[in-house]
Order: sequence, then C-alpha cells, then structure tokens
Amino acid sequence: MNNRAKNAMLRESIGTLPQYVRTRNGALFDPHTDRWAFRDSTKTLSLDFSRLDVSPTLLRSFKASLVWYAENKSSHHLKNMYERFAHFLKAICVDGRKVAEISADDLLNYRASLQADQRWYVGNLSGFLQKWHSLNLPGVAADTIALLKQLRIKGNRKGEAILTMDPENGPYTDIEFESIYSALDDSYESGKVGLGDYLLVWLFMALGQRPIQYAGLKLCDVVVSAGKDGASVYTLKIPRAKQRGQPSRSDFKDRVLIPQIGERLVQHREDVRDAFRSILPDSDQAPLFPAKRSRKNEPQGFEYHRTAESLASTLKGVLNRLSVTSERTGRAIHITATRFRRTLGTRAAVEGHGELVIAELLDHTDTQNTGVYVQAVPAIVERIDRAMALHLAPLAQAFAGLIIEDESQASRVGDKSSRICDPRYEASMKPMGSCGKHGFCGFLAPIACYTCRSFQPWLDGPHDAVLEHLIGERERLLVGGDVRIASINDRTILAVAEVVRRCDEIRNGREAVENV
Repeated sequence: MNNRAKNAMLRESIGTLPQYVRTRNGALFDPHTDRWAFRDSTKTLSLDFSRLDVSPTLLRSFKASLVWYAENKSSHHLKNMYERFAHFLKAICVDGRKVAEISADDLLNYRASLQADQRWYVGNLSGFLQKWHSLNLPGVAADTIALLKQLRIKGNRKGEAILTMDPENGPYTDIEFESIYSALDDSYESGKVGLGDYLLVWLFMALGQRPIQYAGLKLCDVVVSAGKDGASVYTLKIPRAKQRGQPSRSDFKDRVLIPQIGERLVQHREDVRDAFRSILPDSDQAPLFPAKRSRKNEPQGFEYHRTAESLASTLKGVLNRLSVTSERTGRAIHITATRFRRTLGTRAAVEGHGELVIAELLDHTDTQNTGVYVQAVPAIVERIDRAMALHLAPLAQAFAGLIIEDESQASRVGDKSSRICDPRYEASMKPMGSCGKHGFCGFLAPIACYTCRSFQPWLDGPHDAVLEHLIGERERLLVGGDVRIASINDRTILAVAEVVRRCDEIRNGREAVENV
C-alpha cells in the first residue's frame, strides 16, 4: 500500500492531517500551515485558512477534505472548493458565531442569501460537502446531506456572455478581432512587440487555448515535418487541460500552423534553445515561453516555466499597450484569454461547423458546453450605407495612416512608384494617396492600403468613389449570396469612411477660416 492510500485511510478513520501532501502533479506542501502556498505544474496556488472563523475541529476536517481534492483533482478544482466553502462561511458566520458543524438550516439560510445569478454556488458546495461526509470526517450533519439529496439545484447558466455578445466578456466582433490582429502585426513589424510576445498573443488569438496549456509548452512541442508535396508542415503539440485524473503533459492535441507563423516559431524555438543549452541538461525540455529566472519553486520538469497567470497577464499587457478601440463601445477593447476562446468558437459556428468540431477546436471532452456557440451565431449587419459607415468610422479607428495635402508631403516624395491609383475609382488614374513603405508589399492595393499604417491618402484623392464602390460591392454580394463573404471588407469600409470624414473636416475647417 502506498503512502497516499495510507494517508487516506488515516484521515477517514480519525480525521487527522498527513505530514505532507503531494498533489496530482507532484507538488508538495504542508497541510498544517495557516496558508497553503505552492506551485503546481504551471499554476500557483495560495489558500488562506487564518481568515476562516470556525472551530479547530471543523477547520481540521475542512483541510482534510481539501487534501483529497489536492491529491486527486486539479489545483483549479481545489481552489474552487476552498472559495465556495469560504463564501458559505462568510454568509452564515454572523454576530460572532464560530461554526462547529454545518447544519441543514445553515445551508437553507445560505441558499436564501444568494442572488439569482449565484444560486449555482450551492451546486458546487453540494458536491464538496457530500465528498466531505463520504470521507467520514466530522463537521457535516447528517440532515445536511439528506437535504442536499432532496434539493433541486440549478447549475451555472452557461454561455450568457456568448449568447448576448457581451461587449466586455463575450466574443469579439469581426471588426474588433481584425483590429487587434492588425495592431499586433504592425507593432511587431515596427519592433514595439518582441518575437516571443508576438507569437504568444498570436497563439491565443488563432488557437484559443487556455493560458495553462501555453504555460506547459516545451521546445520539443514545436514539430516540423515534410508534407506530400515536400513543403514543411509546422505542428504545435498542445498539452491538454481539464482532463480528469490526468497530470499535466500526459495528453496532447496537434495543431497545424500556417507557414508564416511556423517559421517564426521555429526561429523562436532555436533562440530559446541556445539560451538554455548551459542551463538545463536537455534543452528540448526548456519552456517555449520561459521565465527570465527560476523561482526555485517549480515542480520537477517545469523549471523556468511561467505560470498560467503570468502568460494571461502578458497577453493583456501587450494588447492593452496597443490601445485598440471597440466600434461597439468607443473604448479600448477589454482583453482576456477567455474572450479569444469564445471568439474562436463563435467564428467556427458562423462558418457552419457543428458542436463536435467546435468541441475539438476548444479542446472539450464533450459537447455539453459547445451548443451555446451554435445557438448564438451573431447577426452580421446586413446593410451598411454611407451614413452608417461615417458614424461608425471614428469608433472603429480602422484607418491608421496620415492624411497629406498632396505628393509634396509624402515620405517618398518624387517616387512615382509610391503613387496608389486604380481606374475602377478614377478613370483619369488620379492617385488616392502615396505608399510610405520602402520595400515589397504583397497586399492588394488600394483596398488593403486604407487599413495600413504606411498609407498616406491625399486630401483631394477619390476616396468617396472608393467608399461608394465598396458599399455597392457589399450590396451586390448580399443579393442571394453569403453574408460572411459580403462583410469581409467591413473594416476597410470603415477605414475609407474615416478618410472621407477627416478630409471633409479639413476642407470645411478651411472654408470656415476663409469666410471669417
């Protein structure tokens, strides 16, 4: 019989705590302390028991119950059980009462104190208290268990932010998502965002996995193979998360990357490998997104790995510095890793994929949480006219260039190849602006130019004609066509509208001065 089994039998018989606890992922901690603080795989945990106003016997039983969760469940689950019970105690410990046993009355009073959107707390608490009682630990009255078995407990309402397209916590709109991507790409090209941060944020956006999964990545998870045509195929082996009964990095999902990102990821891998050759015995086991220094509390096999919280913080920090604005709120877009997951699921549903495909993309073991994406396919604006485009343009901030008087103010003045013309909008080939980029550009001019930071539109360029053409083309594609295809240039329409609006402002301002 191993030590874990012996400790379990001991707790079940007399309710005492073991000398130490080893988590499912191998972290060790002392359960007798007032604060449990340890690093479990790629997640840090801190549970403060000193603030709980309970009897010593109840506290010991509470800890002994949590020990079972520490040994058998994830650190996230452990923390969740602690927080639900702590919330319960805060509600029932009134007038200086020190709780010694959880009664049925306590449970009923707690349930009555919760708001409608908090009633699901009882469901989590119910499972915990029943496990506590099944371990033969004192502290939970028999009538409490009887009550729990009779109560009809509603679960947490799943997907509310998705169903309502909440502008703070729900999926990003196509325009918001494209704005974030464009700002990230521009910042990387200009050197404001480093390669490591760029790749990390790109993976959050494109793959929509959880921070804990990216925190568990190692260099050996970046794989390059040859396709049937001889071209390189870039694959990232993503460690699975939330898999019951399995430790970290015991199961993986392969995600194929586009070559442009795959090549950069290989470059990043080699840079990190060079840095760790003299630090780790096997540099292939170095983290893909390493910490600058070891914290000395990493579990074996996770040396120099950053925590999930650290990577989520980096995601927010990088994108918050870009100050991308939402066309829905007019404020900086709220950045969270969860919103990118919800965006991936929503975009997959819009493309017509079913629950099984969405579950695979989001790394769910079943489809119980994916149906909401199919139900909540967001309505794409079917009509965008000139007035609407001019109204939304300042909020979207899709135009990133600089309006100039004419070619004399262009950064490439005198360079005829920098002129951007198109006979579809101006038969005389009058330029709509200049390109400030030195070097080859593979994007389609002039449509892609309006969302490019290097574009320098001329004040008297045929921007109105471009706007009318794009809106007309959108209307044409809508007739008997796919709304998704028709809306593909929506952000560009808003960028052109912003140029039109600003040019009008400049001209109107001059007229006002001349008429004074």
